[in-house]
Amino acid sequence: MLASYLAISKLLVLFLACCGLTSASVLSGPWDAFSYATDSRTVRPTSVFKTEGSVLNAIGLISPAGEATLQSNGSWVVLDFEKEVGGLISMDISPSSNASAFSLSFTESSMFISPFTSDDSSASSANESYDGVLRVPAPLPNGFWTQPADRLRGGFRFLTIVSNDDAPITISNVSCFLSFSPHVQNLSDYSGYFSAKDPFFHDEDFLTKIWYAGAYTVQTNVIAVNEGRDPFVQSPGWENNATIGIEGPVIVDGAKRDRDIWPGDMGIAVPTQFVSTNDLLPSRNSLAYIISLTDPTTGALPFCGPPLCDINGTKSDTYHAWTLIGVYNYYLYTGDIDWLQGIWTNYTKALQFLENKAQPSGLINITDTADWARSDRGGVDSEGNALYYQKNIEALASAWSANATALKTAFNKAFWSDERGMYTDNATTTFVPQDANALAVVFNLTTLEQAKSISLGLTKNWNEFGAVAPEAPDTIAPFIGGFELQAHFISGNDARALDLLHREWGYMLYTNLSVQSTLLEGYTANGSLGYRSAIGYNYDSSYTSHAHGWSTGPTSALTFYVLGLQVTSPRGATWALSPHFSGLNAAEGGFTTPLGWFGVSWEVKDNAIISMVVSTPVGTQGTVTIPGIETGLQVDGGTTQHGWPVSVSGGSHTITVLN
Repeated sequence: MLASYLAISKLLVLFLACCGLTSASVLSGPWDAFSYATDSRTVRPTSVFKTEGSVLNAIGLISPAGEATLQSNGSWVVLDFEKEVGGLISMDISPSSNASAFSLSFTESSMFISPFTSDDSSASSANESYDGVLRVPAPLPNGFWTQPADRLRGGFRFLTIVSNDDAPITISNVSCFLSFSPHVQNLSDYSGYFSAKDPFFHDEDFLTKIWYAGAYTVQTNVIAVNEGRDPFVQSPGWENNATIGIEGPVIVDGAKRDRDIWPGDMGIAVPTQFVSTNDLLPSRNSLAYIISLTDPTTGALPFCGPPLCDINGTKSDTYHAWTLIGVYNYYLYTGDIDWLQGIWTNYTKALQFLENKAQPSGLINITDTADWARSDRGGVDSEGNALYYQKNIEALASAWSANATALKTAFNKAFWSDERGMYTDNATTTFVPQDANALAVVFNLTTLEQAKSISLGLTKNWNEFGAVAPEAPDTIAPFIGGFELQAHFISGNDARALDLLHREWGYMLYTNLSVQSTLLEGYTANGSLGYRSAIGYNYDSSYTSHAHGWSTGPTSALTFYVLGLQVTSPRGATWALSPHFSGLNAAEGGFTTPLGWFGVSWEVKDNAIISMVVSTPVGTQGTVTIPGIETGLQVDGGTTQHGWPVSVSGGSHTITVLN
């Protein structure tokens, strides 16, 4: 029961904070140019990517007033929105006869442009043609036409329009009404921002672009509760009309697919939401639904939400833990005490479910082994126990501190290998996984020396495209890569963190295989799109999602580590500033909580003087630490203070550090 009390005591202390949800606009600046979000829900294609057959005046489709004519059967035109979009296509149609007909196909990647099929979203298929096309048969209406609501495409960049009869058809006014984040009036109205120049990459604006790519990715992953993926549709076809929760909107794992609630993905996606839009209502609704499905007898939680995961089907101890961690993160960012009290009974049952798996050592035995696609898991292993520890650490009631220390000691005794300088997968193997080692650093299971050793050891898995996960052979998984990125910052290896950012997320953002605006679910070690080909995806590269919230780790990492600002108690009543300058000359940004605006800008001058301006709500209390710098600092020109951390009250302050 001790581990249960640790987590309970932590949340009981958090109960002392007030609740509230908020969002607020930030000042406009140069960073706005890198946002992919729009202030209008109606977006239009920006270029013609390709035509085949007899297409008259295809370029006319780029203008709302222009028109194009497909003059013969099999003629087609590909329109490019030049970023990820999703929703319902509309257009004006002028058929030349009652025989005129057309079809639409959709794809996120230019690799899968085809007049005969869309990229797959309903199910994976080796022939990469499960979804097929949306056929609009004769007789066509003469005038305005809109795609049926149930056939909306959640994510695509390229739209192919194909004539299916020799009778010409003239089309105009092609647009997409964006269906994601349906509760948000202005998608571009963010409550946070980040900006920094990157002198170490071919594009100096890369860090700002990747921050916004992550933010936009998560926005595309927020959907209406009745627009989830129906996983039971027969080929060809797709349906996005499944009910996937109780209350909407909800946050799901991907825009195109799976369009379902996955708690593990929220471990990355929720912090992204917090620092960018502060739109945490979808997270609350998704977590509430998963918690509502708590087994009343055992306390078990589902691997993911129905209909994709059957309540009585596949179970996962790790995703069970991610749900509990998601609850804590949501409450930390919002202080939403009323909601927390409403789920408290089921939460404690779910907590007890993991506690019942504890061995005499205090570590748990992983018996429900479904996970993020890693292989060969189970037993008393390091990844599962790192997650188990995370929901029990930082106990705010001093009575439980010794028990947290005992869990940490047991973890290190069971899994640490002095020979390898990393954690093994379990006590009976020499295998060292990416996930457990990255999570151990992020969750504070290590000493600084161990963290540095792990940071170095993880680089042995790198290639030019990113970090290959040994526990998922031939796979680069940005989900776990996001935690590795944090681990390099935490261990003080900032240059290494930027190197991984450049390799992995730089590849995703700039490769012409991707949608080049949102972030890939994953890819193979050689950079191809065959993610999980042999692990459930049937060698269907078109099935890979190009807008997956679990891949957005850089967005929160750049705010929490490079900018250096984090909240340490609900809503930011207490906060910490610990910037990682990372060889950069300057950075600025911040986020909003129900208490107000938290912002930082810093600048390094002549490699010697560091000037920072921090603005936080009056009444809050913060600490300042400068990693790697031993000299003191001055607050508002006052007396030089030595030793870290330095306490700083809320309000606006100028901080000067002499290096």
